[in-house]
Amino acid sequence: MMKPFLLMSAFTLFSMNIFFAQNRVIDPTNTRDGEAVEYCVTHKKMNLLKQDPEFKKAFDKSEEEFRSILANKESIPKATLYKIPVVFHVLHNNGAEDISDEQILDALNILNRDFRRLNLDANNVQSVFQGMPTDVEVEFVLATKAPNGTCFKGITRTVNSLTYDGADGGAQVDAIVSGNDVYNGQWAGNKYLNIFIVAEAGGAAGYTTNPSSWSGTLMDNGIWILHDYVGSIGTSDSQRSRALTHEVGHWLNLSHTWGGNNNPGNASSCGTDDDVNDTPNCIGVTSCNLNANTCTAIDPFFGSDMKDNVENYMDYSYCSKMFTQGQVDRMRAALLVSSTGRSNLWTTTNLNNTGATGTTYLCKAEFTANKTSVCLGDSIEFADDSYNAVTGWNWTFEGGIPASSTEQNPVVTYSTPGVYSVTLAATDGTNSDSEIKTGYVRVLPTSGSLPFFEGFESYTSLSNLTNWEVFNGNSNNTFVLDNTIGHSGTKCAKLINFGQSGSNIDALIAAPVDLGSVASQGAQVTLSFRYAYRKKTSSDLEYLKVFVTNDCGGNWVQRKTLSGNALTTLTSSTSWAPSSASDWVTVHMINVTSEYWVDNFRYKFQFEGNGGNNFYLDDINIYLGAPSDNIVLGMSEMGEIQDLNLYPNPTDKELNLRFSVSEPQQAWIQISDISGKQIELHSVNAASGANLVMLDATKFAAGSYLMTVSTQAGRKVLPFVVK
Repeated sequence: MMKPFLLMSAFTLFSMNIFFAQNRVIDPTNTRDGEAVEYCVTHKKMNLLKQDPEFKKAFDKSEEEFRSILANKESIPKATLYKIPVVFHVLHNNGAEDISDEQILDALNILNRDFRRLNLDANNVQSVFQGMPTDVEVEFVLATKAPNGTCFKGITRTVNSLTYDGADGGAQVDAIVSGNDVYNGQWAGNKYLNIFIVAEAGGAAGYTTNPSSWSGTLMDNGIWILHDYVGSIGTSDSQRSRALTHEVGHWLNLSHTWGGNNNPGNASSCGTDDDVNDTPNCIGVTSCNLNANTCTAIDPFFGSDMKDNVENYMDYSYCSKMFTQGQVDRMRAALLVSSTGRSNLWTTTNLNNTGATGTTYLCKAEFTANKTSVCLGDSIEFADDSYNAVTGWNWTFEGGIPASSTEQNPVVTYSTPGVYSVTLAATDGTNSDSEIKTGYVRVLPTSGSLPFFEGFESYTSLSNLTNWEVFNGNSNNTFVLDNTIGHSGTKCAKLINFGQSGSNIDALIAAPVDLGSVASQGAQVTLSFRYAYRKKTSSDLEYLKVFVTNDCGGNWVQRKTLSGNALTTLTSSTSWAPSSASDWVTVHMINVTSEYWVDNFRYKFQFEGNGGNNFYLDDINIYLGAPSDNIVLGMSEMGEIQDLNLYPNPTDKELNLRFSVSEPQQAWIQISDISGKQIELHSVNAASGANLVMLDATKFAAGSYLMTVSTQAGRKVLPFVVK
């Protein structure tokens, strides 16, 4: 039994590679008017597979069983509703193709509407076809049990760049098998109708295969479809919403109305047939041409010359709205064929095993949020995403207002900087489950007035900070703190890019800086920073991009790009680190213009790697005025605070802060934990000359802390340790 399976797998992979390699150039004769993809390539795929003798033999055997059932129409049960378990597999790379659950459910509703003849437009077909639109009596039900029995929502998601490369549909399926978020293994084609949602399907909007014993139990006995042909909302629209209805028709052994090929508009198609008596012979249309009458011979079924059934789902028109009784007979017969696996799908046993019975219960509490990083005073919209049935919700929001809620989709405001957890306890009245997301919400602090400086000296790690957010797009190496390398001190942020394969995107995102008073203080803001970097080879093309935002990260605008030789011309074939000041490059950005002079200005550094070498970042400085190669700190350069000293450090009793000012002024002393969460804030009326502030350290638990000393001229952060 293994040899045929291995032969099939090898041939399928080989044939799919050849098929798509030959068809990446779009065949314009196979597109609907105004579209840039071939609407369907099912018959092209089938005709190629039939060139293999073993496949042809297996396919003919299944067709023989099918035709035997179809010939005895009385044996096809009437008024029996067949239910088919469906799984939507979303293959995405965090792009637009990662469509919402709502869009998928919309597609499922449209599919069921069309197959049950619940679409109102079926009552408005052309007069010659009035009364012919027929209920298929087939319903598609989301599976809620994976092959290992795990409960899920009928949707899997897989992150993989193969979504953009449909040259080998089998490779896309392999990526789903090994990388989806529910069950890593085969989803058998005789147990589930697998629908693969992708960004690219070999130049087609969709395709599948007709039923065959050759692939009856395989997972790739399913349907591939572009994300923007799924449903009528989101990335799709109503004109593309019935592509899935069309492909399911093929999956249930229907041909195009003009026959078994992908050549609509070809006059020779009048000599071919779709093996359905009550669909008039035609050559196919690519638009809603209701006057089409492309084959003028007397139709043997109707006894007269008939118009084309342009409104049929198996044509290419934009006004498809019906199946005929003959097509329904074929599809229902296809569901009785055992050798293809179709007859197992709708059995009571399989519906129970796949959880497609229509009876739902809570098996997993889950939730999402419209954002997870916010500025002070901002709100987050939380959405219940539990499955598959919920009647009650009990939320807990650490650091939030309100701190708890029983609403399904609550809105919560955060006013204190920190990193907070969110918990949802859900119930269906009988079953209960809880989901806690630790460190899920990041509430960002806002710095004081300019100048602002970040040298990373006060941190022991970049993890779980409120004032820096680390983005790791490929879940591999990411920005971390280097404790031994720095330009102005001994620390910096680094990305170990050397040795990473493929394309990678990493970002370091800052907390807000208050630029709200800039308009009254000066006409220019400069953002400066220093970086160190080497290529691995001279041909490396990697990018450093700097983005800014004036709405706390709602919308980012790219303001600086360095790439290739502009980033560096130097190379190192081994993992590299800077060893002298000359290894660092200083960048001045003077395009932080007036629209960004707000109190929640943010910026981020994004490095896009592609197999090059390591990247280091230090001395981030934001200040008023023209670019300066020296760090602008405010306090030291203006001479307003001198002799800053904190002792004893470490301490277990008292903590002394000594500083001098030339003029009487107000100073603020903030003590925070290592994540940046404020613990104490003191205001001091500093006198001219030396000042000593004594603080009680016995109230603090042992650990590391940060002291921020601020005046109107700037701020300084000093770390200290309590024993």
